[in-house]
Amino acid sequence: MLHDLFPPGVQHALDLAGIFVFATAGALLAVRKNFDVFGIVVLALVTALGGGLFRDLAIGAVPPAAFGELSFFLTPLIAAAFVFFLHPEVQRINRAIAVFDAAGLGLFCVTGTTKAYEYGLGLTASASLGLATAVGGGVLRDVLVNEVPSLLRDREMYAVPAVVGASMVALFIEFDALNGVTTGLAIVTTFVLRLLAMRYHWRAPLAWNRRSAVAEEP
Repeated sequence: MLHDLFPPGVQHALDLAGIFVFATAGALLAVRKNFDVFGIVVLALVTALGGGLFRDLAIGAVPPAAFGELSFFLTPLIAAAFVFFLHPEVQRINRAIAVFDAAGLGLFCVTGTTKAYEYGLGLTASASLGLATAVGGGVLRDVLVNEVPSLLRDREMYAVPAVVGASMVALFIEFDALNGVTTGLAIVTTFVLRLLAMRYHWRAPLAWNRRSAVAEEP
């Protein structure tokens, strides 16, 4: 479906850009945790490819795209090497990386939803796998470094924009309105929501009547 909306070369380039940014974010976390080179590579791979691997296995798209396309596997390795040698410089542009990460979030929630629908899933299941594609790698990354996944403590609303973007795609499919313009609208909406959340420190609601000033449990 998505390959009918964008030329194959454009779609491939967007996928690689998203993978590179996610892998860079994972590798930077590994550096901050003082992991060795193997840990940096593993965290880069898991962050970049984990969500897509889960989606492909869930819908029966085997072998997963990460293994069927060599560039998808090599791109996180390049990002890991980039961070390994140049992490002080990369840290200085960490905010810019967060912006690109927001763009990757928008792209992956859309591609994940459309691919799941292509494999015969219903709209709700497709949107759920769109979310999993966008945030699944981050969940695996956080588990590996022994942190509560950001999906469960959605500081600065990371998952919520992906839910919005995936839901928009599902609605466009339902009303036969999915095209290049509406797909771009879903990506941009996710991207802008994520940027606004970072700018204004928005977060998902806490439990009813629980004040945000109350200390979180470890």
